[in-house]
Amino acid sequence: MSDTPAIRTRSANEAPIRPGGDYLLYWMAAARRPRWNFALQRAVERAQELGKPLIVLETLACSRRWDSDRLHRFVLEGMADNSRSLEGRPVLYYPHVARKAEDTAALGRALGESACVIVSDDFPAHEVPGVVAKVAGEVEAMVELVDSNGLLPMRAAEKVFPTAYSFRRFLQSELRQHLESRPKRDPLARISLPQPRPLPKRIAERWPRADDALLRGDAGALAKLPIDHSVPPVETRGGARAATTALRTFLRQRLSRYTDERNEPEQEVTSGLSPYLHYGHISAHQVLAELMKAEGWSENDLSHKATGSRSGWWGVSEPAEAFLDQLVTWRELGFNMAWQQENHGRYESLPRWAKETLADHAGDMRPRVYSFAQLEAGETYDALWNAAQMQLVREGRLHNYLRMLWGKKILEWTPTPEEAAEVMVALNDRYALDGQDPNSYSGIFWVLGRYDRPWGPERPIFGKVRYMSSENTARKIRVRNFIRNYEARQDGG
Repeated sequence: MSDTPAIRTRSANEAPIRPGGDYLLYWMAAARRPRWNFALQRAVERAQELGKPLIVLETLACSRRWDSDRLHRFVLEGMADNSRSLEGRPVLYYPHVARKAEDTAALGRALGESACVIVSDDFPAHEVPGVVAKVAGEVEAMVELVDSNGLLPMRAAEKVFPTAYSFRRFLQSELRQHLESRPKRDPLARISLPQPRPLPKRIAERWPRADDALLRGDAGALAKLPIDHSVPPVETRGGARAATTALRTFLRQRLSRYTDERNEPEQEVTSGLSPYLHYGHISAHQVLAELMKAEGWSENDLSHKATGSRSGWWGVSEPAEAFLDQLVTWRELGFNMAWQQENHGRYESLPRWAKETLADHAGDMRPRVYSFAQLEAGETYDALWNAAQMQLVREGRLHNYLRMLWGKKILEWTPTPEEAAEVMVALNDRYALDGQDPNSYSGIFWVLGRYDRPWGPERPIFGKVRYMSSENTARKIRVRNFIRNYEARQDGG
């Protein structure tokens, strides 16, 4: 009997299981971790049922629009972690960096020819769905996708929720039953599987294993990849070990201050987990388990009332409730839309009222209009906005609260709302470690009205979309030292 919930699994093709295959293939494409991973757990179950060896293939493409030294080194550090963690375990781990656009699918297809079953990650964004779907239609073995994204299985909610409040009420009525089915902490512990053989020479030579220099993210190795070398790596390290360290640092040193100081950019109290969650280096289940252990919590503490309130349902401290609302409600709200709407990262996905009011004011005079290059370089008259942009460029992150202001000003400074959306997506996806994520797109399109409501009074440019200004923001939170730390050239406008 499978320990992986059926609601988290689905077939990507109609091909059967092939008992005569040589191995079970787990294609690690989104949940890039060896622990707390439903997909790896399902692959282990399949391998045990069939009495076959298990191969873990982790791939990284070099052909996507925003591929860069920054994003690739972060992922490669995770691959190096996985290589160390899986050494000596009853699997063959094979990391591959695909230098040509066709290599990722070609390698998956080549390995699929001898597989009994291919298990992969059910992730609704980035390049994952398209590549896996392509391979699924070309191999004769069953391709099974497993959802390891969040606490709530994506397909437990079969409609797109328009607001965080409505989704939160749904969570509070449905999540309890799914919390009982958590992934195994270590799905490879105490298992017996046949020893896998090395990959056939014809495959290993055509699609070689990433070498140690590449897995370390050495500058020389990165320089040989066909990616953008103008976006340099940042200090934040990738991988499961760094993710776990970040989580435990947050729980020990920052969580108690989270309620009062999380909106203060001069204070380091946010968790910093967003890029690790995006690349699958850490699981929301692990975050919940370690948080609740620190809180002395049990599932009996959950409220039985689905009120939609942001606090009180979990039965933990106020800072923990506030953090869980970000980790669960807001993060998984993005996945709720992403798996059901392919355009979730585009302007067309906005609610009707937002598109209508922005269209009504599309011709309004802009106080200033900046080019993409000026915005990218932080060359505006607004010192606070410039500082936020420089944090993004230099460190690969935007402070959570300032992200809202950052987007509102881009709307104000670009010729049309459609162009504003394109600029926000481009800047975020190029520089942010958590770019191209469903949750990241939620934050960007909230700026333009997603998950929000019409606001009055109606304003130029914004119409009924919520307005923010740097002046009001500076009155609410301390920003002087933040600006000083991220000073950039200004145009004096």
